[in-house]
Amino acid sequence: MTTRRILICDDEEEILRYLCKLLAGRGYAVETFTRGAHLLQRVRTGENGEADLLLQDVRMPEMDGIAVLKEVRQLRPELPVIIMTAFGAIDDAVGAIRLGAYDYLTKPFPKEKILGVLANLLERNQLLEENRALRGELGRGPTPSSVIFRSARFRELYDLTIQVADSDANILITGESGTGKELIAAAIHENSPRRKRPLLSLNCAALTDTLLESQLFGYLRGAFTGAVATRKGLLEEADGGTLFLDEVGDMSPTLQAKLLRVIQSREFLPVGGTRSCRVDIRFVAATNKELETEIRQGRFREDLYYRLNVISLPLPPLRERREDVAPLAHHFLGRFARRMNRGITGISRKALAALEAHSWPGNVRELENVMERAVILTRGNEIQSEVLPLKLTTCQRSLVTDGEDLSLESVERDHIRRVLLLTDFHKSGSAEILGISRKTLDRKIAEYGIRSVKSNPLL
Repeated sequence: MTTRRILICDDEEEILRYLCKLLAGRGYAVETFTRGAHLLQRVRTGENGEADLLLQDVRMPEMDGIAVLKEVRQLRPELPVIIMTAFGAIDDAVGAIRLGAYDYLTKPFPKEKILGVLANLLERNQLLEENRALRGELGRGPTPSSVIFRSARFRELYDLTIQVADSDANILITGESGTGKELIAAAIHENSPRRKRPLLSLNCAALTDTLLESQLFGYLRGAFTGAVATRKGLLEEADGGTLFLDEVGDMSPTLQAKLLRVIQSREFLPVGGTRSCRVDIRFVAATNKELETEIRQGRFREDLYYRLNVISLPLPPLRERREDVAPLAHHFLGRFARRMNRGITGISRKALAALEAHSWPGNVRELENVMERAVILTRGNEIQSEVLPLKLTTCQRSLVTDGEDLSLESVERDHIRRVLLLTDFHKSGSAEILGISRKTLDRKIAEYGIRSVKSNPLL
């Protein structure tokens, strides 16, 4: 463990000897100063290593402690400062707190008091270091488009994404809403030979059929009422690049047929046009629907499904990769803190535990929303559990009180078993209650060794 370095500035030699003996005896590296100017020179140069803490007296000759504090805040704003003051100068100490001092101690102070303050401060520093390490970890590696993860489960998916990106095959990304399908589509494009050409996206669920067709194919002047000028569609704009079709499962059968023709022939007709346009496009589609079910029920073309699903990338929900909650939360914290110009540097252990215990039905999008709310409501420099939505902290308390084995694996296994028993081991019904696909439920049953209490050929 790294030795913590403490700087002490006081014009009383007796105080310096007392603190030096006390803190050095506890394993700290201590440097003492009797003049503020000498201390500032030490902070400015950083010789002997960066300090972890400054103990600063308020009443000093030549340069008082408040002036020193202001200079230190300019030189090293992250360096915590504890003000030391006589009982009669508490007003000065309060003023120092307003200027950014971490805490103050009144002389004479017992060793238990100062050691307690140091213990709290060092725990805070450790959290800050962990937060900085996480942010540094997020900034490394070839993960483009803010694809943030730490779990082995998502690493496997991401490695496959990079592997298939270099091909020209069409890709179907599946997964629940909010799992990051658009980011994976961007990662595919950025790691493909088409990276210098456009990446365009179209949300198939957000537009009516007429608008969707116009957006996709473009139109000629006079093709319909209001078409006062010729307009290129996304197919033409994306020529040579990638077209991302989000929520492709919501596309109408009529447009599905037209899209299939484009994929097969690499040609399309603008609305109102008579001459085909030829294009070279890679299609990446995404959906939160079970397209196999949609095919059986006649809502999605089987031939289009096989054209789009040359390679399948199933994104796991956030509840199945809880190791990613912490790095994602810190990523969103950094983004919103910068956007709102807030000096929030970390997340408390209690708040982080609540985030990791939540089931996240809205996935990464829900976590992003929670972190934005937390940054807005936080008044200090660290997000506390009190600013999180009640459902998150309630979930954490129920997990702590319900059983002895509190591992995520045990909680998930027991919950799946309870739902299966509730539905008399009807897998399709259980999957719907759990909010997962039948395929995911089958995998979980095999992974956790969950056995039916009866023999049912429908299972």
